[in-house]
Amino acid sequence: MARIRNRRKPVAEMNVVPYIDVMLVLLVIFMVTAPMLNQGVKVDLPQVSSEALPQDNNSQVLTISIKADKTYYWNMGTEVDVDTVQDKALTLEQMTQAVKAIISQSRATGKQVQVFVRADKRVDYGSVMAAMGGLQEAAVGNVGLITEAP
Repeated sequence: MARIRNRRKPVAEMNVVPYIDVMLVLLVIFMVTAPMLNQGVKVDLPQVSSEALPQDNNSQVLTISIKADKTYYWNMGTEVDVDTVQDKALTLEQMTQAVKAIISQSRATGKQVQVFVRADKRVDYGSVMAAMGGLQEAAVGNVGLITEAP
C-alpha cells in the first residue's frame, strides 16, 4: 500500500500579528509619555500691522483696558474708545461683576455688546487670560484683542 503524503504548499502571505503587537506597545508608550511632554514653546512674537476688526453699527462697544498695575478700566460707547475712562476696578472679581451688570442691562434693552480688550505690554499673559476668563464667566461670547501698530 502506498502512503499518501500531505504536501503543504508554502504560504506566501505575510504574518502581520507581530506587527500588530508592536504597534499596540508603541501606542501604549505614546499614550503614557504624551502628557509628560512640555506644552508650549517660547517665542518672540513679531510686531505686525493688522486690519481693523469689523464693527456692527447697531451694537454697543465695551472697551476694557488692563494697565501695567493690573487694574481694569472700561468704557461703553458706540465705537472703540481708548482715551476716556468710564469706570475702573481694582480686582478681577469687581471687573467681572461690572461686566455682568453691563451685559445684562444691554440684553434687557435688546442691544448687542461687542467686547474689546487692550492690555499694557508689561501685563503678563496670565493676567490677560484671567481677564478673558472673567469675561467668559460674565457670559461674553466673543472678545476682540486690540493692539497698537508698530
